[in-house]
Amino acid sequence: QLVESGGGLVQTGGSLRLACVASGLTFSSYAMGWFRQAPGKEREFVAAISWDGGRTSYGDSVKGRFTISRDNAKNAVYLRMNSLKPEDTAVYYCAADTALFLIVPPKERHEYDYWGQGTQVTVSS
Repeated sequence: QLVESGGGLVQTGGSLRLACVASGLTFSSYAMGWFRQAPGKEREFVAAISWDGGRTSYGDSVKGRFTISRDNAKNAVYLRMNSLKPEDTAVYYCAADTALFLIVPPKERHEYDYWGQGTQVTVSS
C-alpha cells in the first residue's frame, strides 16, 4: 500500500513537499516514481528514483524545480516542489516498480505495479 500526503493549495512561486509512505512492500528494493494527472489530461511522468537513491530522473517540465528523494529506513519517498506554477496543478501519485534493484528508474507508467490514491496539488495564479 502506498499513501501520499502533503498536497494542498499554494500560490504561484510557492513550495510543497509531498510524501509517500509504503507498507506491505519490500520498499527498499524498488524504484519509486511520481506521476501527476490534471483534469482531462493523461497521467504524466514527474520523477523517479532508483532503489538506493543513486539515480534520479525528471520530466522536462519539472527539471530544476522538483527534487525526488527517499528514506528507506522510513519506507518513504518524497517530492520537493519549488517555484510552483499553475500548470503544476494536478493529482500527484506515487508508484512502485517491483522489479528488484533497478539501476535506472523507469519513466513509463506501465512499468509501475503499485499506485497510491493520489494527493491534490493546486497552484493559484
